[in-house]
Amino acid sequence: MDNRKLLEIKNLVTEFRSEDDVVKAVNNISFTLNKGETIGVVGESGSGKSVTALSVMRLIPNPPGKITGGEIIFQSPSLGEIDLVGATENQMRSVRGNEIAMIFQEPMTSLNPVFTCGDQVMEALLLHQKLSKQEAKEKTIQLFKEVQLPRPEKIFDTYPHQISGGQKQRVMIAMAMSCNPSILVADEPTTALDVTVQKTILELMLQLQQTHNMGIMFITHDLGVIAELADKVIVMYKGKIVEQGPVLDIFTNPQHPYTKGLLACRPTLGKRLKWLPTVSDFLKENEDGSMQEINKSVDDVLSNLVVTANETAEKHNKLYKQEPLIKVENLKTYFPINKGMFGKAKEYVKAVDDVTFDVYPGETLGLVGESGCGKTTLGRTILKLVEPSSGQIFYKGRNITGLTPKEMREYRKDMQIIFQDPYSSLNPRITIGDAIMEPMQVHKILKNDKERKHKVIELLERVNMNESHFYRYPHEFSGGQRQRICIARSLAVNPQFIICDESVSALDVSVQAQVLNLLNELKQEFGFTYIFISHDLSVVKFMSDRMIVMNHGKIEEMGKSDEIYANPNTEYTKKLIGAIPKGELDDIKASIERKKIYRNRTANA
Repeated sequence: MDNRKLLEIKNLVTEFRSEDDVVKAVNNISFTLNKGETIGVVGESGSGKSVTALSVMRLIPNPPGKITGGEIIFQSPSLGEIDLVGATENQMRSVRGNEIAMIFQEPMTSLNPVFTCGDQVMEALLLHQKLSKQEAKEKTIQLFKEVQLPRPEKIFDTYPHQISGGQKQRVMIAMAMSCNPSILVADEPTTALDVTVQKTILELMLQLQQTHNMGIMFITHDLGVIAELADKVIVMYKGKIVEQGPVLDIFTNPQHPYTKGLLACRPTLGKRLKWLPTVSDFLKENEDGSMQEINKSVDDVLSNLVVTANETAEKHNKLYKQEPLIKVENLKTYFPINKGMFGKAKEYVKAVDDVTFDVYPGETLGLVGESGCGKTTLGRTILKLVEPSSGQIFYKGRNITGLTPKEMREYRKDMQIIFQDPYSSLNPRITIGDAIMEPMQVHKILKNDKERKHKVIELLERVNMNESHFYRYPHEFSGGQRQRICIARSLAVNPQFIICDESVSALDVSVQAQVLNLLNELKQEFGFTYIFISHDLSVVKFMSDRMIVMNHGKIEEMGKSDEIYANPNTEYTKKLIGAIPKGELDDIKASIERKKIYRNRTANA
């Protein structure tokens, strides 16, 4: 590896000002990035990782934000050594996109919906390189081939909404690579993707790095991803770097309690745990805002949480002696995509295709698979939010398949759903207190609004919020808090069965651990039955007693979660398990060896 410094950040400070406060989003941080090296920047939301990236790109919105101190020394191919903090806008235009490129978290909002994918990559080429339109088109198609997009000529003329999330992210990578940058800044580029798509994107980034010998600054909240990709790790907390070092050192011997907390709160594939550790097991915040370290190792905390095989067997014996709460028989949900002359459907998408299974009282049944496998449609069909094409659904022995919406109403309070995006499932115009009260009013639960308000405050406290939150609006809360509000709303009607549809997939690992623990606590307290839908197999294994693996609308595999992980029967399940970023010691060592081989191959080429 060429160890010449590409980027050196010295004592960087970035502030955001409001009328009555100044927040140091980045507070006196320093690090270097070398050629061919990947730095992983990790931390929770609000830790300052994205602001660090935007500071490097000089994209901090001003006002309210401003870089108020420090240096960002960049070895520019065209400008020589330059401090980006003091660079002119003209100089930054030649650096941005051309020499330092950035990939954002959400490709759909980064791509312009009214231009084709090809036109958008061509625009970057025409702006930074002196190419004719024909040359730019040829280079764009070549880039699409390099990022392994299928049918690159077709995707050139395709609009962003017509391709999948993984393909959109590849278009973004092609755009970022179009000018052969020295540095690629990737801000959570795989957070919203399936594990299999994520794995291919990470491998693609490594290949491109070795081919072009560029530095990568990879920002994420997931230490499992960092383990697969990074050479060096920077851990950020409240705007400061609390720990940095080689990836192996950080994972084998973390020094700071916050790092220990981040490592511990990821669901593991090995041991089954009663609860997930959280950052608060290692680091407590005092009332005055100061932090108190708790001197424990990750192993100390985990050792008290392991569930034995006997405990699991005893629990399963009790669960599966009962009559099923829900029976699903030969369920099909088809959507017409092509109609003939007289409106008769000629082709269908078979979203759910002949699915049969039972759900037992008090169990958590995991539903896992890639995007488009039919898991969300199956969940919504069970709740009759989507009408099935054929098959039967039984709830407590009664066939609810043919019930009218009016007849279904009496079952609605028993059967609830927690959606993936809490922000879009809350009305921005009403307070969260009213949002939680609304289903209670619809189902005439309790006598009057005074009693209902008292119940809502109890529910808010039960999900670790407080009475003062009753009068606030959804935009005033973080993602984790909004998800707690949605959980409280689903509890308001005293349900027996809850579908959790990707309800933690958008959350940081530390917040995710808190929400998963909360769901398990509530299950123990109220005796709920869950169907837990996710594309994250490690989360499904932690939550579920049994699991169903879905692929193309069909059940690929079904059984006890521990058994499926230990001994998957189908190639598809093996592929899903193999794609999970594990962050175990052997995986990190294998990743380091893989990168060495890549680099030696590149050096000898």
